[in-house]
Amino acid sequence: MALTRTKISKLLITPTFSRMPSFAFACGSGKCFRVDQFRNFGSSSSFSSTWAAAAVVPEEENESKLFGLVREYEDHRRNLYGGLTHKALLVDAVGTLVVPSQPMAQIYRQIGEKYGVEYSEDEILNRYRRAYEQPWGLSRLRYVNDGRPFWQYIVSSSTGCSDSQFFEELYNYYTTEKAWHLCDPDAGKVFEALRKAGVKVAVVSNFDTRLRPLLRALKCDHWFNAMAVSAEVEAEKPNPTIFLKACELLGVEPEDAVHVGDDRRNDVWGARDAGCDAWLWGSDVNSFKEVAQRIGVDV
Repeated sequence: MALTRTKISKLLITPTFSRMPSFAFACGSGKCFRVDQFRNFGSSSSFSSTWAAAAVVPEEENESKLFGLVREYEDHRRNLYGGLTHKALLVDAVGTLVVPSQPMAQIYRQIGEKYGVEYSEDEILNRYRRAYEQPWGLSRLRYVNDGRPFWQYIVSSSTGCSDSQFFEELYNYYTTEKAWHLCDPDAGKVFEALRKAGVKVAVVSNFDTRLRPLLRALKCDHWFNAMAVSAEVEAEKPNPTIFLKACELLGVEPEDAVHVGDDRRNDVWGARDAGCDAWLWGSDVNSFKEVAQRIGVDV
């Protein structure tokens, strides 16, 4: 049985292969298997040869070997770093650390009603998606400083309302703790345990300058040693620059860091292009406790 597209996708997001942006597929007899070239793995030639051998067996046996390789690789890193797989953790903000407390379209509609907004929530959502997906022509970055020009465009496109008071009320709402909540209610004690274990932690986010006051409002800004915010570093994920800046702020090399985020393109591929490991939130890991345990920190 050949590897299905779903199986291939799973291989592409497996944390073991975060240092392998280049890959090839070995095909034969109607069967297709992935062969990767490891980089930055030290002198473990036996690991590479084991992986090469894993590429010429049927799918079920191949998957079993892959899971074994994940464990072997993480054990290797723990040996390097005194029981830890990584020296630093990078964390995405929206969708991983925090999420909106109410659906965006619902808020746009509720606040917009007194300003004459008549679109339904479904209409607002569809218009929002179309506007957000369009190229932003005023700058190479969507979020410049406070991001107002970009968000004015998004709000007016989504609701059909260009009233400045409406925009300001909506814009300010999303700077308050009322608008957001933590994805993981146990995040605080996990980050405390990580820092006590010597793991440095940074936020890496495509956001405007409201992110810092927002995290202060949520009383979680002190969890982090550093923040790499796209509006401040002038680079947006998946650009590797923002991940490299986060590592620089923490004083670690990219290969010593793992990034966790919910977007495969922005978070996983972007981090790996920068030389970091990457775990997909909601797939590779589902809680910050699980993140800590994989790094080697008990909570």
